[in-house]
Amino acid sequence: MKILFDQGTPAPLREFLPKHEVLTAFELGWSTLKNGELLAAAESEGFEVFVTTDTNLGYQQNLANRKIAIIVLKTTSWPRIKLSAAKIVNAIDHALDNQFLEIDIPYTN
Repeated sequence: MKILFDQGTPAPLREFLPKHEVLTAFELGWSTLKNGELLAAAESEGFEVFVTTDTNLGYQQNLANRKIAIIVLKTTSWPRIKLSAAKIVNAIDHALDNQFLEIDIPYTN
């Protein structure tokens, strides 16, 4: 599965996704693209899942016609995300086209 990490998504999360191809917006030179442009670029390049920490994305964008699955992590804290990595990987592994999923990341597991 081809996965795109947005700017705020901690890159070390990719270590928990070894069976997937994971790239970041920064690596692709897409850092300056706004959300709508970024999602369009991701879809045109064949990405299947977009992982972001932008909790406003669902309110800012019309996601109805998107093919890409969008997973929103409700924190940018790498220590907290790392503790919830299994939950995040499970969500990515089972992501469906046009799915929008917000994942709560607890302060402790």
